[in-house]
Amino acid sequence: MSTPDFIGFTPTHSYFEANARVRLQQLLDRGGFHEFLPPEAVEPSPHLAALDLPGAFDDGVIIGSGRLGGKAVLVAAQEGRFMGGAVGEIHGAKIVGLLRRALAEKPAAVLLLVDSGGVRLHEANAGLIAIAEIMRAVLATRAAGVPVLALVGGSCGAFGGMGIVTRLCSAIFISEEGRLALSGPEVIETVMGVEEFDSKDRALVWRVTGGKHRYLMGDCAELVGDDSASFRQGAIEYLNVHVEAKPSLANLRAAQQALAARMKRFGPYRDGLEVWADLGVADPQQVPIIDRDSLLTEQAVSGGFLAFGLMVDRTYALADAQVRVMT
Repeated sequence: MSTPDFIGFTPTHSYFEANARVRLQQLLDRGGFHEFLPPEAVEPSPHLAALDLPGAFDDGVIIGSGRLGGKAVLVAAQEGRFMGGAVGEIHGAKIVGLLRRALAEKPAAVLLLVDSGGVRLHEANAGLIAIAEIMRAVLATRAAGVPVLALVGGSCGAFGGMGIVTRLCSAIFISEEGRLALSGPEVIETVMGVEEFDSKDRALVWRVTGGKHRYLMGDCAELVGDDSASFRQGAIEYLNVHVEAKPSLANLRAAQQALAARMKRFGPYRDGLEVWADLGVADPQQVPIIDRDSLLTEQAVSGGFLAFGLMVDRTYALADAQVRVMT
């Protein structure tokens, strides 16, 4: 959806509101996208048909090749409007096949436009196996020197198995509207009760899983705007300087130590407000209110961001950003 082209306004396209095909069209260089296994070449999921549930000919994910800033890339875009972007057997096989293709073709990157609540429970073990195969394929692709970038800004966020897949990627680009976590709010409430987590408290949900929180925690390479151009620019700039690091036991141990320290430091907290205060944010109450640009330029970043930046290959900061180490 675009804003009216009035004088003084620049038309933008909301990434959150767009469907998967529109996101690909706006993200990639014009005219270069080639779809693998288009709808007419794929059959709907047999598991859904057995349950008398409607299927989709692309099974909720589009895969193909294109160019980003002139560089050859492979892409997969999940459609959150079909079963919440949930991963089933065919859905997962398409993503795995794309990643295996990357091993042979060595593109500049693989882009995963994640918009998923996790595993498609209707397909039970087939969906769980599909997630496990995607995880393995992401790590194999990165080990071969091909970066895998996750773009998170859709209505379903990145939860469950796809939340894990997202964190396995080389870098994450997330908008304020995006969400990233393992268990979704509704799942936590169902299992633990509303006293533990009220999934209807949307402000709380975004304070715990939203893009601003992930940025302050150092979980993403960049907090981008809610438009395809911002995702595109962020990915292009990242690929212009990024070199995929070879996997090593030392890096894994460092990441594990960072996670252990993170759990010890933030584990007792129940709200992002408490976490942001611990990180040294001057006025945590203002974080949900201020716009993205103000957050990027005005908020001092504590040692929490710097420490947990070790979980990614690189940490980027604006020239006028303030970086402080809390002791």
